[in-house]
Amino acid sequence: MGQYTTDFGSIHSYKKGGVTAIDDDPKRYVFSNMFEVAAKSAPYERVAVAKNFEYVIESAKAEGESGWYTAAHDEFVIAMDGKVRVDFVKLADPDALVDPESEGAVHIEGKPEGANMGYVVLGRGHMAMLPVGSAYKFSAPETCTILIQSIDGAVTQHKWAQFCQK
Repeated sequence: MGQYTTDFGSIHSYKKGGVTAIDDDPKRYVFSNMFEVAAKSAPYERVAVAKNFEYVIESAKAEGESGWYTAAHDEFVIAMDGKVRVDFVKLADPDALVDPESEGAVHIEGKPEGANMGYVVLGRGHMAMLPVGSAYKFSAPETCTILIQSIDGAVTQHKWAQFCQK
């Protein structure tokens, strides 16, 4: 039996990979690398790396402190490498900051008004819910990668042509 070694990727060390279509049209598929997307993006720029109908997975470089965000729906974040802190505020008036019918995350100017809900610290593979009715911000002492599950919206960047295999 052969010897296998698992290599974990990171924003500092990754391989692009690729897709080989068998008996199909390659134009039906896209392929990108979440670590490459994060490495080549500005801190906390949320770049779509997967899309299914209105839902997106966004890759972001976590570096330093982000601004505050909220959404009219639950979102989720996964730390892919490194450590990321997520701070939460229970919004005093969520409808004043985001239309309840809107989709996707919304950037908030300044610290939002509301009660401090605490924080979580995520390590590789850890996931946290970003609940509706709250605001959140990320902070990372060292550069790393996060994935955010959300709905395509105002802060979602689409750079398919820049990152996807052709």
